[in-house]
Amino acid sequence: MSLNNTYLQQALDSCSRSIANGDFKQSDESVSSLVQFLDSLSNDEPAFEALSQIHQYLISPSLDQAVIDALAFELPKAVAKLGCASARCFEYAERIINHFLTSCSPRDMVSILCEAMTSSIDGFDNASYFMPLLGALAKVFEVLQRRPFEQVKAALPVVLKVLEAVLSNPEDETVASSVDLLNKSILIAHSLNTICIKLDYKEKKLIALFGLYILQITALISNSVGAQTSICFTMILQLSNFLHYCGLTYLGLITGHEVDTAIDLLSQGGEDDYMSYFSYVRCGAALTLLWGDLSNEVGDAKKQDLKAVKDELSKNQTKRWKAVGMLKHIFASTKLPWELKRNAIDFLFSIMEGVVLPKDHDEPLDSVYIPSLYASLQAIQLVIVYASDPLLRKKAFVTFKMVLADLPSSSRFEILMVLTRNNELSSMIAILLDCVKEEMHKEYPQKPSKQNESSKAENNGLSPFWTDKALDFVELVLKPPHGGPPILPEFTDAVLSALNLYRFILITESSGNTNYSRVLSKNKLQKVYKEWLEPLRALVYGIKAENQEDNGQPVFDTLCGLNPVEFVLYRAR
Repeated sequence: MSLNNTYLQQALDSCSRSIANGDFKQSDESVSSLVQFLDSLSNDEPAFEALSQIHQYLISPSLDQAVIDALAFELPKAVAKLGCASARCFEYAERIINHFLTSCSPRDMVSILCEAMTSSIDGFDNASYFMPLLGALAKVFEVLQRRPFEQVKAALPVVLKVLEAVLSNPEDETVASSVDLLNKSILIAHSLNTICIKLDYKEKKLIALFGLYILQITALISNSVGAQTSICFTMILQLSNFLHYCGLTYLGLITGHEVDTAIDLLSQGGEDDYMSYFSYVRCGAALTLLWGDLSNEVGDAKKQDLKAVKDELSKNQTKRWKAVGMLKHIFASTKLPWELKRNAIDFLFSIMEGVVLPKDHDEPLDSVYIPSLYASLQAIQLVIVYASDPLLRKKAFVTFKMVLADLPSSSRFEILMVLTRNNELSSMIAILLDCVKEEMHKEYPQKPSKQNESSKAENNGLSPFWTDKALDFVELVLKPPHGGPPILPEFTDAVLSALNLYRFILITESSGNTNYSRVLSKNKLQKVYKEWLEPLRALVYGIKAENQEDNGQPVFDTLCGLNPVEFVLYRAR
């Protein structure tokens, strides 16, 4: 017997003797010394020998239950660490932890396993450490006899914290280890289903918790290995099979109704903080529908269901807006692969393509939808701006305009104004101002009012794009809220687009003998000249004068970029 084996045996024997003698203080010291010794082992061979010896010790028929209970409180964490040394060490670590499961109280083991994971989340993010603990938790869930909901509710946040902590460091893990860890989380889903079956699916809160867990795991899978579609399909398919048990439908998920219902049920009693552990459930709900739409392994019945959902969203405006609000979680995510965002754009495009707008389209929009629709269009902007594929950017822009067109005129104006005001990207501001110009072109009254002299009469019943507020879009760029002229050359695209919008309004009103926007009013003309155009012209000429003698490429590019601005400024005089 090696020196390590001898020391280990002595530590185990010391623990047994102290418990037999009722000396619990000595017992705690013996267990503590044993754990310290195990923590000092790192190489495969001594770790394997220690794990083998512990396993043999634990399965001895003569071992007192009190000794097993004492060791169960400390050893799972220590042996899980040793299990990281090699595949054979991992196997023995699982055997030891599983032996504790069969020998000790299930309720105690839930607490022990959770503590072992919680204490190591920050300092030990090796997936191999957590896998035997998660696997054991899945098994112990199935044998809980009393108050299973409370036990599961307390444990799931620990599971989700572990998954997010480990999976958020992809450079530290291989795809294989991430998949293994995620498969353990799916085992827990199977265990939750087993509990629900035992309770005849009568525990509503447990069912709601089960459903939210599925959605959270779906999002975590998509975030970490979403680019590996074949791997993802296998895991997502397992989770999707649980949906109907939880009362979740594709339509209820994509509109967010069933997600909100589950959250409300679990948030009763002032437990809103608990839901912070399920921060991806809305994204997971949208992804569940998306994966179902992409998968070839989904049955015909589900495919028909998905088609029916698309048709319903195309026909029902309220549900469609709610779906847009759910999809924003995919567009705004910084963790999902671009391919999934492309598929989300395709899905939304297919819905919007089937929309037939009613004649009374310009009825005022319920203000409750404005924040969500604004956030959704803002999220689609991220795809337009940051996608590397030009075809994806183009389709995202087309989809952006389709969603915008689905709104009444007053809401389109309001949202475009807020998007422009809150945007810091010159190219995106230019795109938004081009959208404004398109709207003004479509909504310009072909026949001027006979009451043209009265601004109040002119604006009555007209599109909000043809009021004195329209010039606010131009002012946001040419006279920014922070003061002074715009920053050049950084905002050249935005400035050029603003100048072109101003010229469009000026020419349209002048040639149409109208003045809906008050652009031809003397006071407005004087303001534009003194506060917008003159400061901008001085800035452009100043930049050109400062760089006149510099022949470097950056300066050349800057001056070339300012040429169109100078040209439009000249024509706008």
